[in-house]
Amino acid sequence: MTVWVAFLRAVNVGKRQMKMAELKALCEELGYSGVKTILASGNVRFECGHEPKAELEAAIARRWGWSSQALIRTGDEIEAMLASTPFAAYPDEGPFHRYVMMFDKPLSNNTKFTGATGDYDIVRVDARDLFLVGWRQPDGRHGPGLDKFDRQLEKGAVATMRNWNTIPKVLE
Repeated sequence: MTVWVAFLRAVNVGKRQMKMAELKALCEELGYSGVKTILASGNVRFECGHEPKAELEAAIARRWGWSSQALIRTGDEIEAMLASTPFAAYPDEGPFHRYVMMFDKPLSNNTKFTGATGDYDIVRVDARDLFLVGWRQPDGRHGPGLDKFDRQLEKGAVATMRNWNTIPKVLE
């Protein structure tokens, strides 16, 4: 059995509400074992013997009546992401938040991402992951402009962003 982590897009925003207990129950109905949801933002870890993306997305659409794309990573991929220490230059605490933007497909080699000095920095770009730091502003916000970062993405790119502190929790 493979450990999988699904990061669901656009969950618990606006009218797209999903209780994590219901997501857990859905995954168990699909036959996944060891199901655990992490936070209330559509993160779920489970074990199954096949690639679950299409099956999980279809089940969500049937159950809730709206679609949510799932960015899927194996437990091994998450462990490798953590072991690569993308934020080694940024301690656990500081005047910033650390984020990872995950993509469903490898990024084009031609894609060039830019930060916004004083707002957010691009730390590293991997094949399917982009690591960013959002700096704390005088008004207390972190990384203004990150909400418009998707303008730098290729048309049709499927991505979701998580606070880096979430990533180790998905394997606990």
